[in-house]
Amino acid sequence: MEVQQSLTVCVTGAAGQIAYSFIPLLLSGQVFGQVKIHLRLLDIPKMETALKGVVMEIEDCAYPLIGDIQSGSNPKELFKNCDLIVFLGGFPRLPGMERKDLLQKNANIFKEQGEALQEVGKEDVKCLVVANPANTNCLILSRYATKIPRQNFTCLTRLDQNRAYAQVAQTLNKPLSSLKNIIIWGNHSTTQYPSIEHATADGQSFVLSDQGQFIERIQKRGAEVLNARGNSSVFSAANAVKDHIKDWFNGREDTLLSLGVLSNGEYGIQNGLCFSYPIRCLGAFKYEIVSNLELSDFSKQKLKVTEEELIQEKGLAESI
Repeated sequence: MEVQQSLTVCVTGAAGQIAYSFIPLLLSGQVFGQVKIHLRLLDIPKMETALKGVVMEIEDCAYPLIGDIQSGSNPKELFKNCDLIVFLGGFPRLPGMERKDLLQKNANIFKEQGEALQEVGKEDVKCLVVANPANTNCLILSRYATKIPRQNFTCLTRLDQNRAYAQVAQTLNKPLSSLKNIIIWGNHSTTQYPSIEHATADGQSFVLSDQGQFIERIQKRGAEVLNARGNSSVFSAANAVKDHIKDWFNGREDTLLSLGVLSNGEYGIQNGLCFSYPIRCLGAFKYEIVSNLELSDFSKQKLKVTEEELIQEKGLAESI
């Protein structure tokens, strides 16, 4: 793959905590390597003063890879000429708020940003949605930016995959490097299916005696972190964003990766849902869904559960 000398990257929610952890990874070369980054920082109007503070900190780091920096609250200005947009910004889930309430708030945000992409974005811009509910936010974004190819829209399930790898490594007392092909299927929610059905440790398949407990722990790991530290995952989420983009950009064919992508009906999943699949990253922001894995009846049932939740979210988004 020919190395690009510079990339224009926009980060939304740029005054937030995940951005505060992700931006140093981006500008220190841990995402793209020795590629100059022209940075665009977007947040809501009331955060523009805080954004100026973020820009000052970036300047004070004196990163050799930083090009120009622009910040503000207008997506139609900041999405122009971007090669990659990382959508960290969204309405947060507040106490007492149901998932459908969160979806309603974010549907309007991602509709507006999709419209901005359609108007000013490059046709080959790549999009990574992190703000929750990530899968359906990604779907909404793509619906309003139809000039951009469907395969250019992804959502983050790499954090769930990283969590699953860490838990398996601890359970088996194996190094992380010995593990391959742990897969996250479906929605980034408590219906997701973390699967070891095709995983190996030192090249050998394995079973977990507490598979049900393992699945539930990965499904609820975000809540476990929230309860322990009084805040949601931040630097682990930023690290997963880094991993997702790095492998999407550079390619990684030694193991299956988990990305939320728009379905074409693979494994019987409804066409058009943003669904986390086993993915092979090919480099230059290209990927393929690995669509020929044999699934047990147990796995098929788990996929149906998480698909049904995504269908419900899609229906609610469409009604909004």
